[in-house]
Order: sequence, then structure tokens, then C-alpha cells
Amino acid sequence: MDANTVAPWRIGLPQTSGAMTVVPVFGAEHAGFVAPGAGVRLERVHTYGDVELSCPADADGLAIVPLHMGFVQHGAQNHALCGSALIEPGKTVRFKDARCVQAAQGGLLEGRDQWFFVLPLGLRATALGQIGQNGYNQLWGAIEELNVSFGLPKRGHLEQILTKQRATLTQFRSRFECLDRQTGALFFVGDRLAGVEIAPNAAYFRDIWMPLAAFAYGIAAHGVERAEKRSLYGDGEPFAGIGSLSELRDALREARAERSDTLATIVSASSAGLSGAKRKAVARHGKTATALETLTASGFAGQYVKRDGEPVYVSLFRTQ
Repeated sequence: MDANTVAPWRIGLPQTSGAMTVVPVFGAEHAGFVAPGAGVRLERVHTYGDVELSCPADADGLAIVPLHMGFVQHGAQNHALCGSALIEPGKTVRFKDARCVQAAQGGLLEGRDQWFFVLPLGLRATALGQIGQNGYNQLWGAIEELNVSFGLPKRGHLEQILTKQRATLTQFRSRFECLDRQTGALFFVGDRLAGVEIAPNAAYFRDIWMPLAAFAYGIAAHGVERAEKRSLYGDGEPFAGIGSLSELRDALREARAERSDTLATIVSASSAGLSGAKRKAVARHGKTATALETLTASGFAGQYVKRDGEPVYVSLFRTQ
């Protein structure tokens, strides 16, 4: 692969702040898929670990539930999903394998006043491995470990990070720019590819941009920055021997090209493990020839959606 393309998508210039680098991805605008902000609704919580979502009847397309979507509401037991799903307009899907992410908190989520997040990178492999398994409290142990890594009390309360550090985490949204017509991103934490997130269209990606940047990958980057006391502006040295603006432009161009080549090499090395990936069919929407599958490979896992054999949604994350 080269630094500019990962077929069938085009890669933009890397953006780096602190421990995280985001590489914008641009792809085709796939019609017939509604953005989650308008297309995925919390219908009801039947009991702890049993969540029902719906797609409004007037939605302008099929809803793809973002992988590891979670819901936060004051005074209620926050929940997250182990997997994605396809929801037709006017229909509902029930997740009996949902996970409570707030130990010892009573109250059921209601279809109002909640905001959504995506599970942090450190919890995603565990959650994916629990698809189809009952047990609303099965993520609490992993959440405890994540909290301890941040110097927080050992409790199965993801809220300790999501809400009490929300002001810091949401800065990741402003530290990086979601560009016009951007349909995805490659997320790096340090110099390791942490995740590949591709949406069916730009409107869908705009809806998941903040949950991905702030929570799914921002939490991991924030942890590295805390541990290493890393500056948001990096540790690079000023260019030496620059005598004019044109020389500065040339130096910047060379530095950016070198960084892009480095990241492309990392992506190429990371993708090598996908050759032996195992795939498992999860759901299919026959009317639109759309299929949801789970992928597990050496070092990476996640889910993706294809329509007529072409990938339209991808959420892959590092597992090691």
C-alpha cells in the first residue's frame, strides 16, 4: 500500500496531538444508510442487560448500530452493547447480551435525555468476545482494571472515566478536525495503529466522530499522555537552517511526507495479520443485500457491514 490510498478509500494528511494521531479517510457516499443520531433510538430497557433499540419509521435508510455503542443517563444504569446490528425503518432489535457499565447503580434507562458513547479501546475485545452471552455484569472486572490504570478506585463504574473526565476527553474532538466529506479515520495511539473506523457516508461519520475520538480512542491516548507526561505538541525539534518561507514550506512538506510514509508502513504491517482472519456472519438484510459480519484476526478484531459485497461500515480495533 502507499501513503495515499487504502482501496477503496483515499487517505488524507495525518493530524497529531499528544499521543494520538488521526488519519482522515474519504470514501464513497453510500445512500440508504441513516446516521445513528437520527436512526438509532433507545426504545426500552426490559431489565438489566436487555436493551431494545429502534429505527424510526420515517428514517431515510437502514440503521447500522455503531459497534460497542453505549448510553449514559443521569440516575440510571448505563448500558453498552457487545455488538452491532442492522435495523430497518419502523423495526426494533433486542440486545439480550447488553452490559451494564455502572456497578451498583439502580434505575433503568429511558428513551430521553441520554447521550451515547463508544466503549474504550481497553474494553472492546472483551465486549466483542461476549456477544450472545447473558450476564449484564460481565464487563465490570475489565472496567475495574481500566479504572485502576487511571489511578481511580477499583470499581465497575465506567462513569468514573466517562463523566468525571469528560471535560478532558471531549477536548480530543477539538484537538482534531473532522473534515468535509470525511467518511472514516485511522486512529493511532503512540506509533501503533489502534483502530480503523469507516462509515457509510459523511453524515454517519460526523455522528460517531466525537464518541470515537473522545471515548473509544481518546481514553487510551489520555492514559498514555498521563503515564508519559507527554506534551500535546510533541517533542519534535525546530527545523534547522531555515532561511526563508519557501525553505520552511519545503521542510514541512518533507516532514509530512515522511510521517505519512511511516504511518503507511505501520498500517501495512498491521494489516498483514488480517490475511488469516476468521469471519462469522451475524445478520443479513435481504432487501438491500446488506450483511453484518464479525472479524477476528491476529492483533485485531471488530465488525463490518457489506452491501452487494462492498464494505460500507468498518469498525476494527487492536486487541493486543
